[in-house]
Amino acid sequence: MRYLGLILLLALACRHAGAAVLPEERADLLYHSYDGGGATIDGPAVLVRKNLGDSVSVGLNHYVDNVTSATIDVEVSGASEYTETREENSVALDYLTNKTTVSVGYGVSEENDYDATSYSLGISQDMFGDLTTVSISFAFGDNEVGDSTDDTFEEDNESRRYRVSLSQILTKNFVMAFAFETITDEGFLNNPYRFVRFRDGGGYSLGPEKYPNTRTSNAFAIRGNYFLEQRAALHAGVRVFDDNWGIDATTFEIGYTMPYGDDWIIETSARFYTQTEAEFYSDLFPFQDSQTYYARDKELSEFDSTTIGVGATYEFGRAWSAIERGSVGVNVDFIQFDYDNFRDLTKGGPVGEEPLYEFDATVIRALASIRF
Repeated sequence: MRYLGLILLLALACRHAGAAVLPEERADLLYHSYDGGGATIDGPAVLVRKNLGDSVSVGLNHYVDNVTSATIDVEVSGASEYTETREENSVALDYLTNKTTVSVGYGVSEENDYDATSYSLGISQDMFGDLTTVSISFAFGDNEVGDSTDDTFEEDNESRRYRVSLSQILTKNFVMAFAFETITDEGFLNNPYRFVRFRDGGGYSLGPEKYPNTRTSNAFAIRGNYFLEQRAALHAGVRVFDDNWGIDATTFEIGYTMPYGDDWIIETSARFYTQTEAEFYSDLFPFQDSQTYYARDKELSEFDSTTIGVGATYEFGRAWSAIERGSVGVNVDFIQFDYDNFRDLTKGGPVGEEPLYEFDATVIRALASIRF
């Protein structure tokens, strides 16, 4: 159900540094859709950003996920396809003073078995003739995990995210950005619906997962934007990740943006992701309780993915007096997931020798945006 968030979170934003300014006043309407691996997720999102004077900007966001899931985990456990709705509401406040921007945020999201509350604080400073922007931020998440099949089940977890980033203008055409992030998670960190499997005679049986109650992860990213003539641009980046569960991951991304005529922008991109498995992961354990912690979540296995993205945006409003400008656009990502040690139990075969799992997914984002 959180595939879309994972995919989207692989990209590191890089903005053109300049004199500190408030975010643009705007209204955005987004439709997002994910379809792959037996799960479909779609819904609208609305963002409104308005300035209050010259120093304060307020943003309000409403986001909806409508989920229908019959993933391989659901099939193997014997559960039926399920549907649910997740709603998230958030507010962001930016305060600008001279070349410093202070940002605070608050958000809540609800679904039938998971409630989340988040708080964030960030400071951004322009310096060295506005060629360099340094930002630091902290976010805290307080979450409650439930089980829709068991009204008595209730667990908590907390997350803390620390981030520092630097954006640097190197030439009039070339901008680079660096970011380092540390995340600490504590509490109930696994999925109450997911099972592991272990050998049982000539076959296998299922049992609940058991994770450590703490996790610390680190990520470093570097990204560059090179601006070409006539509004075209190249961008490329790499992100490396590791955690104390034994996972190492690397993401490579490259993209090209070009104008078409006076009003169209065309985008293409490619992204390659690879990761190792968690130290307590196994597709098939030798026997029940064979180790202290055990997981069969495919997202903790060894796998890689390839994403090809295309998009087109139409810009309008240059001659409209009511708005500064606007745009409508569609982006589509085609993703191939290949798992190296997670097997497809729906296909049958000798225990431990079933075909390896793979699937394709499509992510669609349609955005209408108005600046005023």
